Amino acid sequence: MSKTDDAWEILFERHKILENVRQNGFFEIQAKEIKKVREPRLMAKFDHFSHLPKLFKEHGLSILPISRSSYVIGEFDVYEKVHYNHKLKPIRVDFPADLTTIDPTNLYSESSALHCAHVTGMMEMVMGEESYQTISGRMSSREFDFHIQTKKGNDRHITIKNSQIEIDGGYESQNQFMIVEAKNETVDDFLVRQLYYPYRLWKEKTHKEVKPVFFTYSNDIFSFFVYEFTDPKRYNSLRLIEQKDFIIAHEKLELEDIVAIFQTVQPVQEPEIPFPQADSFTRLVDLLGLLVENDLSKEDITQNYDFDVRQTSYYTSAGMYLGLIEKYIDENKQVMFTLTKSGKEIMRLRTKDKFLRLTKSILDHEPFKQVLAEYFQNGTLPEKPRIVEIMKRCNLYNVNSESTYFRRASTVTGWINWILELPEIY
Repeated sequence: MSKTDDAWEILFERHKILENVRQNGFFEIQAKEIKKVREPRLMAKFDHFSHLPKLFKEHGLSILPISRSSYVIGEFDVYEKVHYNHKLKPIRVDFPADLTTIDPTNLYSESSALHCAHVTGMMEMVMGEESYQTISGRMSSREFDFHIQTKKGNDRHITIKNSQIEIDGGYESQNQFMIVEAKNETVDDFLVRQLYYPYRLWKEKTHKEVKPVFFTYSNDIFSFFVYEFTDPKRYNSLRLIEQKDFIIAHEKLELEDIVAIFQTVQPVQEPEIPFPQADSFTRLVDLLGLLVENDLSKEDITQNYDFDVRQTSYYTSAGMYLGLIEKYIDENKQVMFTLTKSGKEIMRLRTKDKFLRLTKSILDHEPFKQVLAEYFQNGTLPEKPRIVEIMKRCNLYNVNSESTYFRRASTVTGWINWILELPEIY
């Protein structure tokens, strides 16, 4: 249980929140009541479903701000699933050669990724016309009302009065105003409120078409999810129009490059670190990117990014297994994660070199190299029982039971597939 879970346990009991939601369909709570147990900003901002406190998940609840000092809790359907179209080939764009204040090899904050997207013309390609960045930051929502659907399909009416909103980027063209909510990682879902509240505010303030866009920068790919609200008065009327992916033009990564690494790499001795259980290497690259900007605690990673508690443990451990992440105890006796010297070097490289060095860091480990060898020999990946057979020969640290071998075999498959897909994407 996290501090947030503990604090909500107290509030649920103190204010009979569950009983009120069941009886009235929702419960309004004041920020000052939340503050009696913990800071409201830590208690009410859940950008992804995985961030919701235990009690909220158990009872199908979510929370929305309705003013600067109050929130509403109910069985609201507030998140939108994000489905990446992995068959989409990223559009290659050139980075302006004369710019010195943006480093395209160091775009590990949301703002730097958005600035880069703008100067390389991505915004214009998404909007179809020349645009200017006109706004960003915090502002007031003013007053509006809307209907929201509950998870049981019921309809609730909500009124918002001067709630605080934040816009990562606002871009105006001749006929449109594009509002962008940005994340510098691959995500499973996002909080629709982050687009809906700004959409309602600016729909009243400009006669131009307001275009809500969710943006992610992950593994050097800029993904734009362009939406529309089919009914401006309905929170759940969000509809995806298109996804557009971009990448900064670079030297193409070929299968021959991977073969060259495979042929020259000399596997290292297995470290005394648990063999990884982290199936998505894309997510691990995201985590490495987050650590470029700052050292982070387990709680930082879990609260601020789309990782749950278990995933945070698995992916930090996987980074340590590869020698790219290390941990230390800070002055507050808190466990912190940081990039190793090798991790820092790799994450500062240009796209092709970065992904080839990451490939080497995987193939440095015998189980992965042997599985890739069988792929090159047979043209298909070995089945899971065969992968387990290979793993058992490699003297893995602290992997004993058959079920553990089979779970870890999924990581081997996931990481080798990531390597083999690189020439298709990059």
